[in-house]
Amino acid sequence: MVRQRGDEIMLSQDDVKRILQIGVSLSAERNFGKLLEQILSNVMELAHCDAGTLYLLEEDALHFEIMRNDTLGTYEGASGTKPTLPPVPLKRENVCAFALLENRTVRIADVRQCAEYDFSGPIRYDAMTGYHTQSMLVVPMSNREGEKLGVLQLINAQDEAGNVCPFSEDMTLVLESVASQAAITIQNVRYIQEIKELVHSFVRTMSSAIDQRSSYTGNHTRHMAMYCEKFLDYLNSRVEGHGDEEPLMPEGRAAGQYFFTPERREELLMSVWLHDIGKLVIPLEVMDKPLRLRPEQHEAFLHRMEIIRLKGRIEYLEGKASEPDFEALLAATEAAENLIEEMNTGRPLTDSQKEALEVLAGRTYRDEDGQKPWLMPEEKKMLLIPRGTLSEDERKVIESHVSVTDKLLSEIRFSKELSHVREWASGHHELLNGRGYPRHLQGDEIPVEIRILTILDIFDALTAADRPYKKAKTPKEALDILKMDANNGRLDLELVQLFEESRCWEEGLS
Repeated sequence: MVRQRGDEIMLSQDDVKRILQIGVSLSAERNFGKLLEQILSNVMELAHCDAGTLYLLEEDALHFEIMRNDTLGTYEGASGTKPTLPPVPLKRENVCAFALLENRTVRIADVRQCAEYDFSGPIRYDAMTGYHTQSMLVVPMSNREGEKLGVLQLINAQDEAGNVCPFSEDMTLVLESVASQAAITIQNVRYIQEIKELVHSFVRTMSSAIDQRSSYTGNHTRHMAMYCEKFLDYLNSRVEGHGDEEPLMPEGRAAGQYFFTPERREELLMSVWLHDIGKLVIPLEVMDKPLRLRPEQHEAFLHRMEIIRLKGRIEYLEGKASEPDFEALLAATEAAENLIEEMNTGRPLTDSQKEALEVLAGRTYRDEDGQKPWLMPEEKKMLLIPRGTLSEDERKVIESHVSVTDKLLSEIRFSKELSHVREWASGHHELLNGRGYPRHLQGDEIPVEIRILTILDIFDALTAADRPYKKAKTPKEALDILKMDANNGRLDLELVQLFEESRCWEEGLS
């Protein structure tokens, strides 16, 4: 450890090695809070001082980031609770502001003997705590371009005997060098954070644009992201444990698979935001199809019924058809329209509806080109869709969005920390029994992250209230469906049970 005697500083080989190690460790740290902690703890150890404060410049004021006092045993900031003290204005009478404005280190042997700066703040602090602030060293932090970033303020240097002494001039040079490295690292980490936030903002914007493209799925991805954050918090709390006697995880599953580090969490959330990006190329008339018949098919059928009625009226007026025949025709076309309206939904069909449709499909009328059917074969095919509103071909178009998602994400050069985003995002329709798509993965081929994403996707689709072609399920109904799918081998039963326990869809959960 660096020791000082009077104005002389003694650096051993270990001290020099430590200074070099500080530079390496600061350069390697990417967590901003931990970086600030490292900076203050390293300079305090080098200076062998009792207390210190790290300020960062924001909007023309120096904001307290970390405060540490070893004698009082206090520590605030960074990973802990941020100091609540008001920021220090950039006025020259404030020593930390002066050091930053002048970009030079200020060394003071005894603050009570220095009239050049305003030390009313430290003196008030001493009066409240019983501490005695004496020597001080204030080191500005600026990057290579001279941009002012913040200030390191160190208090009460100690000699080998533990007595308070002034900071030596040589120590000042050492700490200025470390502060310069720290400033560059702070700026680099800030740049990385800004770039990362730019990427995340762009992803969220793109995702919102995709959802807003369809009036029926406007909140889908946002809901999934909220559920995902809360669910991962719940899983982490189970793994970390809170003194509960119950098993942290269901029997048979390693707890580590359910612990999400900040990096793994970010990667999965990015996958959630991007999972439907392939819907950019899906035609809206398919993606937003609320009824079995396409709009042009429905319009063509109604137009055909009107033509049949007009032809019947002409025949009646020309004496080619009797009045009862004409009345029967009007009743038949009205019944046909009512039948189509009943069947042209996403609801399951009854046997009586199917039988009536067969009768309707067998009826014909005559026009200039000969006999024509009341119901076209393609219309009949659409109306007999067994589940939902999409035909087999239309369903394949919708399902293609995951392949498009995979293709689009393959064009992005993700960082190592986000290297699984493409795989996870494009796999959210895979099922454990191998009947999912696009790759028909099964069992252990499907990572935990994809299993989670699939559960979130299905749950929100079931409970969504913005789908006009179906009634929203209650959370309980949706959970019952998820559990049924899990028992049938489609979904991960353990994860479905944990999802149910988490209640992550409820308002107010953190």
